[in-house]
Amino acid sequence: MPANYQKEKHVAYVTISNPNKGNILDRATSDDISEIWKTIWEDKDVRVAILTGEGDRHFCAGHNLAPPPGITEEERERIRTESIFWPLSGTVNGAKIGADGRLGDHYPQIWKPVIGAINGWAAGAGFYLMLTSTDIRIACDEHAQFKFALLSQGWVGGGPGATFLTRQIAHADAMKILLTDEPFDAKEALRINLINEVVPHNELMSRAESIAEHISSLPPLAVRMMKEFSIRFKDIPVTEAWRVQTLINSLLTQLTTDGDEGRLAFNEKRSPNFTGGIRQKAEAFPELTPTDREHLEQSRRELLG
Repeated sequence: MPANYQKEKHVAYVTISNPNKGNILDRATSDDISEIWKTIWEDKDVRVAILTGEGDRHFCAGHNLAPPPGITEEERERIRTESIFWPLSGTVNGAKIGADGRLGDHYPQIWKPVIGAINGWAAGAGFYLMLTSTDIRIACDEHAQFKFALLSQGWVGGGPGATFLTRQIAHADAMKILLTDEPFDAKEALRINLINEVVPHNELMSRAESIAEHISSLPPLAVRMMKEFSIRFKDIPVTEAWRVQTLINSLLTQLTTDGDEGRLAFNEKRSPNFTGGIRQKAEAFPELTPTDREHLEQSRRELLG
């Protein structure tokens, strides 16, 4: 298969594995990745994923630009032109989004942490894949190279790659990448905060696994809600986002077993055991007498005021 999936304990491994073709995203590979994202999302035992490419030359070198078998170049051009005005139903700008986002790289919205182990070239759709699908990025010092790889083709790109890039790093750094379309190495990617760490090739997967192991030890529902909140609500006013964060926090503390486990473990001076359990629906709180209500309100002001 052009994309491989494995699971060890709470960690999912996603490997693009067509190294002879630069680990490109052809239709078969994209479909595989889309199904893998869906599997990861629906498997509650998976708490974190590692995304990488097979070999030491390419993380992902881009899309397969050749027309699919049976479609002529003329038909392809007509389809692309008509899609400007009539994109497929159920898509955003012609691309599926969600856990099984079509083409794998187009905004898959996996609300679980994804660690990118960038083992080689991330170019074109591979660059998109890194931007849209990974949260923490570890790059190989010897082989990782990066290139937006669209402007030099005469394009700006039909996906959200440029938008993601300008929101993830500083303006001047993003514009240099977009407007020169020149490649750059892992050290430069680290300098501009596009990635988190640079490690030798023989330490790449072990470092990614170390981070994944730590994340998988944390409360899984809180982790996934933190990711979703941080991405979904980053563009709304602070006071509105704060309210949403407070509501999410209340859901976690009141409706998950981990909400109590963290507090109890801290008070009992022991390591917590987070399971991701959800509480059953409980009976309503009993009605209070006026005296009890006054006492509770006084306690509430002392606690929260």
